[in-house]
Amino acid sequence: MSISEIYDIYLQYPSVVTDTRKLKEGDFFFALKGPNFNANTFAFKAIEAGAAYCLVDEPLTTIAGYYEGNNEAQKESALAKMIVVEDVLDTLQALAGYHRSTFDIPFIAITGSNGKTTTKELVYAVLSSHFKTYTTQGNLNNHIGVPLTILSIKKDAQMAVIEMGANHQKEIEGYCVYTKPTHGIISNCGKAHLEGFGGEEGVKKGKGELYIFLRGHNGTAFVYTGYNYLKEMSAGIQNIVPYIHGEIKSSEPFLTVAANINDTVTTVSSQLVGSYNLPNILCALTIGKHFGVPEHKMVEAIEAYAPSNSRSQLITKGTNTIILDAYNANPSSMKVAIENFAKLAGDNKIVMLGAMMELGDHSTAEHLALLQLIASYSFTHVVLVGEDFLAYQNALPQFIYFKTTAEAKAWLVEKNPTHAQLLIKGSRSMQMETVLA
Repeated sequence: MSISEIYDIYLQYPSVVTDTRKLKEGDFFFALKGPNFNANTFAFKAIEAGAAYCLVDEPLTTIAGYYEGNNEAQKESALAKMIVVEDVLDTLQALAGYHRSTFDIPFIAITGSNGKTTTKELVYAVLSSHFKTYTTQGNLNNHIGVPLTILSIKKDAQMAVIEMGANHQKEIEGYCVYTKPTHGIISNCGKAHLEGFGGEEGVKKGKGELYIFLRGHNGTAFVYTGYNYLKEMSAGIQNIVPYIHGEIKSSEPFLTVAANINDTVTTVSSQLVGSYNLPNILCALTIGKHFGVPEHKMVEAIEAYAPSNSRSQLITKGTNTIILDAYNANPSSMKVAIENFAKLAGDNKIVMLGAMMELGDHSTAEHLALLQLIASYSFTHVVLVGEDFLAYQNALPQFIYFKTTAEAKAWLVEKNPTHAQLLIKGSRSMQMETVLA
């Protein structure tokens, strides 16, 4: 079956799902598989659960074994709803590309080492205040999430904002093939996924694949000129829109920005923690201004946005104030989080950090550099979780070390601090948010 024929079915059943646990009546089920799962084995179960069609990439004679000994009529009915392709993932991405080609609207791609999800949420908030806008839900920004995001865009769309995550080179390039962004943002290039990218220069090369696409397709890049390397990386792009100028007025605890939006200085009082969010706010304002969103709508949208899902959340618990930033961590984001926390008011500061992942050969040096940075401040307690930190238990005994977050949680419960300020951060796999559970 051709992509155009599959697309005709998709138009009738435009709700695409890849997880039978989330399947609803009339959904179009795509049976993806990977090293540790194979959804082909759930294809008939998906039909029974109400799927209109299932896309599979294994012989029906194999997976039809599900119906052995059962009703033959049910089996035949289910088989009629099966579409066999060579590769379900390739087909998902090709279908997304086909759907994308039916739109003539701005497709804004966002990538970067840090802050891309916050930037995406702010850009979406600003654009959706004035246009019918679709965007990436949560952090569905990988090889599955990007095509699913595109396929969720309906015909009434006026804007699309697509977040692109990557942990190796050629990944962003692959997303651009079927996303075909007309506009793009690289939030920054930091020390994230160093193992996959092969170092900092590899990060720039990988993220820079977005600029390469824009350069070759007469696209527009929104560039934060405060980072010289972004100015260098974006050279040669015909349409460059620099971020508007803005300064920090206050960051205690929330970030307030004075931004020059339309040749006048406007105050934007956000619910974001950390001075490192300044470029993210300026990006959203720049894009809103570029597309003609009224200034008051932009300001109201940004001020109404409240972070969630353990991303720079400010939590009050009893007499304690907690910055929960445990969704992800890398050397760059850890550094700015520590520096920002050190600047905040308070004399009973507790730092609880989980180890950083995907650093490869850089792991030892980066964890040591982070500990040396922390040692330069006078925090009340520093709690470090994970094997990568445990290696320094003897060399830096002034810190508190645990192997697991459960142990760190027990320490926090026993300590029962009051009138304290806490920073909790770590890589996603460390699940540092559980110390508060």
